[in-house]
Amino acid sequence: MVFSPDARRYAPATERNRDPILAVLQRVLPPTGTVLEISSGTGEHAVYFAPRLAPRWWLPSDRDSEALNSIVAWRQTVPCETLQAPVHLDVCAPVWPVESGQLEQGQIDWLQHQPITAIVNINMVHISPWAACLGLMAGAGRLLPPQGVLYLYGPFKQNGEHTAPSNAAFDASLQAHNPQWGVRDVEAVVQVAQQQGLALQATVAMPANNLSVVFSRSG
Repeated sequence: MVFSPDARRYAPATERNRDPILAVLQRVLPPTGTVLEISSGTGEHAVYFAPRLAPRWWLPSDRDSEALNSIVAWRQTVPCETLQAPVHLDVCAPVWPVESGQLEQGQIDWLQHQPITAIVNINMVHISPWAACLGLMAGAGRLLPPQGVLYLYGPFKQNGEHTAPSNAAFDASLQAHNPQWGVRDVEAVVQVAQQQGLALQATVAMPANNLSVVFSRSG
């Protein structure tokens, strides 16, 4: 992570992965409504995707105060009409602020006209405890309308095996840092998604041995 003199933070991987991710999002996202980004991090993806995915709206979120400050700073630096102010959101919470109405009044009014039709989560599932994945799936199951989309991006194991030696090394480094972290089996992620009424729609190979995993809400 690189820090700027203001509150903006920079993740070097963002510039490398944003265009491949954008290409998938342009294919799979519903054409209208609000995209809720979970664990937005620096905010760089938010300011890049929002103008390119209009007329959809983009709602970033994070639970970390420094990340939220970075998102605010990026939004001020690269303003976009369809990019909303970030929301403090803990993915493991049993009720999210966008459900409970614990938002600014302007955001409550806006979500009534532009309801959430998709959830995007980039590079979180492996850098968090398994409970975060469970919380994400539960929230998506509660929030998404029929045919709503959940998009995940990051490294995953397939059939219990790493897709590249570099991912195996990355997995070991994650678990050395925190034993609750680690590259997840995509089949395990699909299983918990199905328990929340989310059906796997596509698994797309991405650069640097990552995957895009796309789910759709049943109903």
